[in-house]
Amino acid sequence: MFKKSILSLVVIAATQLTACSSSDSDKNEAPTNITISSNSVIENSLGAEVGTLSATDVNNSDTFTFTTSSQSFVIDGNTLSLSPDFAVDFEFATSIDVEVTVTDSGNLSFTKTLTIDIEDVLDVYAFTNKLSNEDSVSYSGQVARHVLIAELNNYIDSGLQNDIDNLDVTTKAQAMTALNSYYKTTDEEYAVYSDRALTLSINGEAEQKLLSDISGSTKDLSGKIAGNDATGQHKDWSTEFYAFGEKGSQTPEELIQFFFEKVAENAEIAASGATREDINGDVITKVYLSENGLDYKQLIQKTLLGAVAYSQGTDDYLDANVDNKGLNTSNEMLVDGKSYTNLEHQYDEGFGYFGAARDYLSYTDEEIASKGGRDNYQGMYDTDTSGMIDLNSEYNFGHSQNAAKRDLGTASNSMPSDFTEAAMQAFLQGRALINENVGAELTDAQMASLIEFRDEAVANWEYAIAATVVHYVNDVLADYADLGTEDFNYADLAKHWSELKGFAISLQFNPHKKLTDAQYTKINELLQDAPVLSGDGVVQYLLDLAEVRLVLQQAYEFNAENTTSW
Repeated sequence: MFKKSILSLVVIAATQLTACSSSDSDKNEAPTNITISSNSVIENSLGAEVGTLSATDVNNSDTFTFTTSSQSFVIDGNTLSLSPDFAVDFEFATSIDVEVTVTDSGNLSFTKTLTIDIEDVLDVYAFTNKLSNEDSVSYSGQVARHVLIAELNNYIDSGLQNDIDNLDVTTKAQAMTALNSYYKTTDEEYAVYSDRALTLSINGEAEQKLLSDISGSTKDLSGKIAGNDATGQHKDWSTEFYAFGEKGSQTPEELIQFFFEKVAENAEIAASGATREDINGDVITKVYLSENGLDYKQLIQKTLLGAVAYSQGTDDYLDANVDNKGLNTSNEMLVDGKSYTNLEHQYDEGFGYFGAARDYLSYTDEEIASKGGRDNYQGMYDTDTSGMIDLNSEYNFGHSQNAAKRDLGTASNSMPSDFTEAAMQAFLQGRALINENVGAELTDAQMASLIEFRDEAVANWEYAIAATVVHYVNDVLADYADLGTEDFNYADLAKHWSELKGFAISLQFNPHKKLTDAQYTKINELLQDAPVLSGDGVVQYLLDLAEVRLVLQQAYEFNAENTTSW
């Protein structure tokens, strides 16, 4: 019996050993699959999260490490996201692949390619009219005027001096003619002037080399400046315009002509070989700088952005207070010979004056402002990959750039502004509503919704301008800190003050403005007609500038941290 017991134990032990040696419980197996909780990602969102990664493995207690060699994705633990500086674009591709590797604790791995769908959002200002079945977006006239403002600015900056040096301009009259060739032209003059080569700064090559490539019909600035348009203005600008001097003492056009005359007088002085001096006794070398702290180049450009672009956009094309104009136009039928309804076109022209590229939301604020980001997205981008920049759709002008600059200035704050996103989304939503109802007049409810979108777009346009005024208050205060020292820069202060004044002048043109007339009058009076640069008034003027900032902060309910950051 003893021997039998021993034998039984040996048999049992052998059986157990055999069973253990043949079991898979201690044998490590490589993972067999990778899944993700979501296989889609929203377009135009840098660093957007995709989903949570999981692995399939027979060793249920195993731990896993997920990695990818893709430069477009990052993995944090088991969370797959786009790289912080990368976003996807539905209009470019509807999906994107990423190769993911999972490695278990035994260093065995499995690799799988995941296909991530790209979610389309309303992000591009492109609409097909269902009556014409064609692209219905058109605002080349607005682009032409943005280009005219930029070309005039470039001419005042350097072109006029070149003409003086080449003896093409030697008198005030000749300078006035040259300046007005960018501002006010007849049909005959436009035929000549519109064939000048554009000097607009372009990354690469522009599709439009001449103004006539943008618009073959006569386009100037004078015909669209506040007060010169026959209908649609919410004020009589011959009596209500308030910028320099007494209220109503000048119309917007008369102010522009006054600025032109000052530049032209300085040009004649320069051509004669005489010199002018600033408050430090230094020779003024720029024809657009005055002796009392004004930079006429900046005043002209910023006033035109307000009195033409902002005024036309808000007081004409996006307004609904005049029959058969702006938002009170028909959406029922196509305009003769065109692919759009009148309402579509009026709305597009209002958007055109904001100045944004049609894929504005695909840019970062740095890129819109030309302050960083992708090298080929600096204020413009060849979206259609034609090899050239289309000024009608791929370039960011004027106020659309300033909105990004202000957002960029608050990016690291606790409550950053987002004027770019808010304005563009509202513009897109309003245009989509119009597009969806082409062929019929808008109902009262639909019109009310359109007005809400308009209000949101225009309000953020206004916020961006007001924030820019605050920005230049801060710049001017910083310039004043060096007044009376060797570090004081007269040209910088004149530039910043003139940008401040020019943008402030713009705030009166929007009929739906948040700023009251009394508040506008107050800030214009506090700014005065030139910066105070000497005497006992300097200290009070600094207090007045600080009050301008406070009035704007309160009127627009700007965050205090943002106000100081701008």
